[in-house]
Amino acid sequence: MKYPEANRLDLVETLHGVQVADPYRWLEDAAGTGTRAWVDAENALTRSLLDGPARDRLVKRLTACYDYPRTTSLMRRGGRAFFTHNPGLLNQPILYVRDTDAAQPRVLIDPNTLTPDGTTAMTGYVPSPDGALVVYALSAHGSDRQELRVRRVTTQEDSPDRIDWVKFASIAWTKEANGFFYLRFPEPGSVPPEDEQYYGRIYFHRLGTAQAEDRLVFDTPDQKDVVPLVDVSHSGRWVVVTAQRGASDDSEVYVASESSLTRRGSSGQLEAGGWKLDSGSSKLEAGTWKPVFTGFKAAYHFIEEADGRLLFRTTDGAPMGRIISVDPARPDDVREVVAETNDRLSLAAIAGERLVASYLHRASDRLHTFAASGRPVAELPLPGIGSIVTLDATPEDDEVRVVYTSFTDPPAPLAFRLKPEAAEKHHSSPLRAEERKFETRQVWYPSKDGTSVSMFLVHRADLPMDKKRRVLLSGYGGFNISRTPAFDPGNIPFLENGGVFALANLRGGGEYGEAWHRAGMLDRKQNVFDDFIAAAEHLIDAGYTTPDRIAIEGGSNGGLLVAAVMLQRPDLVGAVICRVPVADMLRYHLFTVGRFWIPEYGSADDPEQFAFLLKYSPYHSIRAGVPYPATLVMTADTDDRVSPGMAKKFAARLQAEADGGPFLIRVETKAGHGMGKPVTKLIDEDADILAFVDAHLAGSHDPAR
Repeated sequence: MKYPEANRLDLVETLHGVQVADPYRWLEDAAGTGTRAWVDAENALTRSLLDGPARDRLVKRLTACYDYPRTTSLMRRGGRAFFTHNPGLLNQPILYVRDTDAAQPRVLIDPNTLTPDGTTAMTGYVPSPDGALVVYALSAHGSDRQELRVRRVTTQEDSPDRIDWVKFASIAWTKEANGFFYLRFPEPGSVPPEDEQYYGRIYFHRLGTAQAEDRLVFDTPDQKDVVPLVDVSHSGRWVVVTAQRGASDDSEVYVASESSLTRRGSSGQLEAGGWKLDSGSSKLEAGTWKPVFTGFKAAYHFIEEADGRLLFRTTDGAPMGRIISVDPARPDDVREVVAETNDRLSLAAIAGERLVASYLHRASDRLHTFAASGRPVAELPLPGIGSIVTLDATPEDDEVRVVYTSFTDPPAPLAFRLKPEAAEKHHSSPLRAEERKFETRQVWYPSKDGTSVSMFLVHRADLPMDKKRRVLLSGYGGFNISRTPAFDPGNIPFLENGGVFALANLRGGGEYGEAWHRAGMLDRKQNVFDDFIAAAEHLIDAGYTTPDRIAIEGGSNGGLLVAAVMLQRPDLVGAVICRVPVADMLRYHLFTVGRFWIPEYGSADDPEQFAFLLKYSPYHSIRAGVPYPATLVMTADTDDRVSPGMAKKFAARLQAEADGGPFLIRVETKAGHGMGKPVTKLIDEDADILAFVDAHLAGSHDPAR
């Protein structure tokens, strides 16, 4: 195949005594004339090979598959229920409010009205404790950058308050709802451009004032990679900052009284027990923030305040997680409330007098309640093998609200009313799929080193496993992120046509606790690739399929996964879908928020870490003349999380040096890393994926009967 011409630079660097070629570094410059011309030519080639009647049929079927109701969040504040819902084919879900249980829901915020193409998304919202106001975050074109606005619930009007320079929005209202704390990053121009993604700080915004008047209340000026997250206890007494080290869950915790951070003196300065901010200074006087947990030794997640103590779920001394309480006045007074179990503790909240905790049992969620003492009370009945998308509860009511999904159930709300000293009662049921065409199974297989790994299989109930099955094998394996059952309408045409969707729970993820995560990070990253390779081998050995009928797919860290596996075992699969990949492990940390990932991957600046990163880095592992499987690389020029230059360099080098293929790249615009992607773009993307898979896997469709 003739690919668009890509200028090959004679660029070789010596890193730690090793010569490393980087012939396509010029593609890192997204705005460069040469890059733009290359992208246009590559997109034209990809379109010429994917477009046609077969893809048109996929678009039509996918449009019908995406036309289903789903609720993606649910919470209650001040007697009002807030939930995001998409009735079908809207590009973005709408935020609704129900003023009372008997009232009809009404539209509060409809992001579909903000831009004609649906590329402005509402990426988060936080109601005030009394339910009268909502802070909501908007993102344009899939960017991680967000703008905060404030809407009054009764009038559905926005206040003049506008907050810029926000990413990874962390927001916490004061008890009186006269303002909120929030995470923001430096204003462009105030720091070098490469640092605008770092130096996260917590500010306090008083309603009705300009952002320029917001006061810095927490920062770590000597640790630019630390990301502080903020909470306010239900009583309004305590502000809790959980300072995470980059993308790691390892954290430190600091506590201050809310009043000390929000009182104003007669001069207009914030005044507070030992805290003030001098103009132009980023130093806080000692005495306000009390360190509770330090050293970044474990993960801590604030739950709530109870009986004057602060509750956290943590991995400290418990890789699967436990719940502890601490006296904020005496941080050395730490008590265990709920002990570690054999299942991974993933979420927790307080509902009335109960603790509610979600546990991953074999990578599927289970919901348990505990008395304030930590005594187990009951398990709340979930519909089956599935996942809790959101968990909401407050100390002022005894209702637990969750959004539940599975491979065959769209996300839908569940509510449980808890009655003291009585078994909890299932209060409502989720929206079930109309037809139960598909079944979900879990299998276990040995990895290269003998470690037992789990994998979900989803397929038509009537399907014979006869070595003729086309398989779409997915994985992630990183950053303590758990891949659990979730409804994906993009898979339905593949399943209807006799395919099997397989999801492997690889090391590096969070499905089986912190030890499972650490077994797949840094110099142990090869375990993740070995787990994925073993998943494909198991599907072949168990008689489901053959190598030429397997497609592997993954995005972001999962894009790194499938790129590394296709290069290590090109004989094992027939097609590769490599989405927004981290593909250059020697330079990833130089772009966007890449430094946040150093605790997970390591850095090529370190000689020892350089050695293992170079060994598996996809861009540097392509072997000339090797016949690699057909590969579709997917990225977006507006991705400000994983630099699109890595995907472009990877595709260019495959095209120039490898045999086999074809090697195509699809470069999206106005879409970013994936957050807030409109439904129309999701359908187009899924159609391209399925068209590519259909074209390059052996075998034929087995249409549903």
